[in-house]
Amino acid sequence: MKKHIIIAGVPRSGKSTISQIISKNFGYQHISMDSIIAGIEKVFPETGINSDADTDLQENIQYISSKIALFIRAMMDSGEYNECDYGMVIDIFQLLPKHYIQYIDPSLCDIYYLGTSEVTPEERYELLKKYDTPKDYTYYKTEEENKGDCADIVTISKQLKEQCRVYNLPYYDTSYNREQIFKVILDFLASNI
Repeated sequence: MKKHIIIAGVPRSGKSTISQIISKNFGYQHISMDSIIAGIEKVFPETGINSDADTDLQENIQYISSKIALFIRAMMDSGEYNECDYGMVIDIFQLLPKHYIQYIDPSLCDIYYLGTSEVTPEERYELLKKYDTPKDYTYYKTEEENKGDCADIVTISKQLKEQCRVYNLPYYDTSYNREQIFKVILDFLASNI
C-alpha cells in the first residue's frame, strides 16, 4: 500500500466516511482538507482561496485545486511520516485530476475519486436528505440552497468522471450502493498491504 491516500470528489459523496474507516482500519492519519482550506481562507485571505467566492464555480475550483495540490505535495514532502509505518489519508473536494497528476508524486500516494454522476439533481437532493445529519454543513442550508448545490454537484461529478477517464484515475459513483463501493475500495487496500 502507498504511504499516503487521497479520497477526492464532490461534497457528500462519502469522502470523510471512507477516510475515517481507512484511518481506523489501516492506521492512517486522517486529514480533512476542508478544515484546512477553511483555516487558510480565514487566516491567509491574500492567497485568494475562497470556496464561497462570488465567481464562476468551475474557475474557483480550478484555482483552489492548483494551490491546494502544491500544499498537499509539501505536506507529503515534509517527511513528517517517514519514520511511521503509515501516512495520511486526506479527504478533499477541490483537487482536480490534472493537478493531482501535475503536482503529486503517484509513487507515494494513491487517489480515489468519489462522485454522484449517475443521478439527476433531483435524485441527488433526495440522497442528500437521506444522509444529512447535524454534523453536515448542508443540514443548516435552506432547501433552495441545497437544491442549487445538488445541480452543481451532479455537473462537477460528470466532469470529474470524464477527467478521471482521461488521466486513468479511479472514479467511483456513490449515488447508490455506497457501502458496496466502500467495500471494493477497502478490500483493494487490504489486498495491497
